[in-house]
Amino acid sequence: MNDEVPAPTGLGRRRRRLSDRETERHMLEAAKTMVNRTGLTVSLEHISLEDVIRDAGVARSAVYRRWPHKDLFFSDLLKELAGAPPPVSAADSEALAVAQRVAIEHLDGLSTPQGRHDLCVELFRQTALADFAALHGSIRWRTYMALHATFLSLPEGGLRDEVRRALADAERQIIARVAGTYQRLAELLGYRLRPDTGATFEVLASLVSAMTRGQSVMSPSSPEVTDRRITGRPFGSTEAHDWSEPAIGVAAITFSLLEPDPTIEWGGERVAAVRRTIENEGLAGL
Repeated sequence: MNDEVPAPTGLGRRRRRLSDRETERHMLEAAKTMVNRTGLTVSLEHISLEDVIRDAGVARSAVYRRWPHKDLFFSDLLKELAGAPPPVSAADSEALAVAQRVAIEHLDGLSTPQGRHDLCVELFRQTALADFAALHGSIRWRTYMALHATFLSLPEGGLRDEVRRALADAERQIIARVAGTYQRLAELLGYRLRPDTGATFEVLASLVSAMTRGQSVMSPSSPEVTDRRITGRPFGSTEAHDWSEPAIGVAAITFSLLEPDPTIEWGGERVAAVRRTIENEGLAGL
């Protein structure tokens, strides 16, 4: 007689019990996915804890052991969301494609100061609107901006302080990435910060970011912010074009703080080097 107990089949096996840390990560990731899919209102009331448990695939008992009250979970979720900044809109593939096309179209103008300036003006005219559209259409960006409003509604105390620190750190990451892009673009095209302003590229990035976000907040109730066009030759450009308000705002801030660098000599070798960079490497690496 064979007394061996048959090995359990896959159907008979019990699912491995998750550790408390694994349960925590599954829950927070599932909740973040849910928020990034639907967006965040100025609260978390539209997020069901039971739905999060279902999507996370974890045991209810483990969840309530980790978070005895629903508010405790939402407090941790707020901190998690605040600590994960959204992608910078300038990294959007459509905006990069627009920038690359504009740069290629203006390669022949690199040899003259006016040609280089026209390239910069046109870059801001076309990419600012693409950047704005990417930001305005991003659920993750709307969630990030809603978090700032949610933070203001939190009572004074530890949670408010933690969310504030997380948002401040996320903001520093965003501004640093935007500032780095502006600095590399300025160096490539021979511009510098105006010495008399005392500004840094971080200041430039912060001002542009604040202006763009403000217009994004306005646009749902005032669509003319994005729909209206102004025809002209602003900022010293040689050709008249239709300008969106986001583009005017970005260009106005940028050209108030940047100027052609008089210490750079635009000889044939530099023109050829910049041309090769744009043609071979593109602007995606900026």
